[in-house]
Amino acid sequence: MRVAVVVIPTYNEASNIKQLIEQIFEVGQKLSKWKIKVLVVDSSSPDNTANIVKQLKKTNKDIHLLLTKREGLGKAYVKGFKYSLNNLEPYVLFEMDADLSHDPKKIPEFLKKIEEGADFVLGTRYSKGGSIPKNWAFHRKLFSVLGNIIIKLGFAKPNISDWTTGYRALKSWVVIKFVDKAEKYSGYVFQVATLDESLKNNARVQEVPIDFTDRLEGVSKINSIQFIIQTLLYVLFNSSFIKYALVGASSAVIDFGLSFIFIEILKSAIWLGTLISVEAAIIYNFLLNNFWSFSHKKIEAKKQSYATSFFKFNLIQSFSLFIQISGIQILANIFGEKYWYLYKFFILALIIIPLTYFMYNKFIWKSKIKKQ
Repeated sequence: MRVAVVVIPTYNEASNIKQLIEQIFEVGQKLSKWKIKVLVVDSSSPDNTANIVKQLKKTNKDIHLLLTKREGLGKAYVKGFKYSLNNLEPYVLFEMDADLSHDPKKIPEFLKKIEEGADFVLGTRYSKGGSIPKNWAFHRKLFSVLGNIIIKLGFAKPNISDWTTGYRALKSWVVIKFVDKAEKYSGYVFQVATLDESLKNNARVQEVPIDFTDRLEGVSKINSIQFIIQTLLYVLFNSSFIKYALVGASSAVIDFGLSFIFIEILKSAIWLGTLISVEAAIIYNFLLNNFWSFSHKKIEAKKQSYATSFFKFNLIQSFSLFIQISGIQILANIFGEKYWYLYKFFILALIIIPLTYFMYNKFIWKSKIKKQ
């Protein structure tokens, strides 16, 4: 029988924790293939949360309590994950809020996805069948919905509908891969960072729709402004797609700059100056993408691997150039040449950048096979 450990960080959840734990074990009793354990990670709550858990422990050996300093959600989860891995032998670890906003009755659906091959299961509020509270204030809805849209675009992962959900199930190998890196994230950005890291480790991610309900007792600990700032910074500095776009922009500067030097200053033939500048930009683009944008899956340091990948890179660049030239010419024939620069901008932004990013990931910087 496999073990699933539900890790629950708490701070002042005395009014909710008993009911939540009872609901979790009520669901667990109906599972024939899984043994449920609960680990409460209490961050020095002054409201008697820990004492309530201690009382419950006396009659249920599958309830565990870890007492920590108050350092934020991320650090609480990291400590809970490490304790679980070292002491409870989990096959799966759950993340769950302590305020009853996550329904334990959904646990079997998460585990079914795991049984079907998923490595990381998200409880999503933003796909068919999921929901957020109707009585949420406008600003909270805006922060949540807009934040997820920005993250999806920033990471170029539109298939994941809820990056910030706190209801999750993860196989142990997934947690082992990211847990040390995750220590530096203390707040709610932990959720974004661990999902991003798991995707880079090639975890198979699935979703389960959930109805997120607002807490009835206690006070929410989330600082919306801090969360938004931390998340935007994380996406900016960790997104392969954004890094790729920045590399592309800087290579364009190199292309134009070298063209100007060779053609205007050194008075070389236009074709020669263009050829040198374009190929220099391609080499720069290839190297910086390999060692920065896609550093988590960079090409092995072998001459043959580099040569083959660089040849593919040139082919994709040539293909994208063909699309760009053809698209601009077609639009110019239809709407006139006056706005050629607009055609070029929209073709680059809406077609070339997403298409080449997809092709590079598919044919050059492929995801590495995960090791469990």
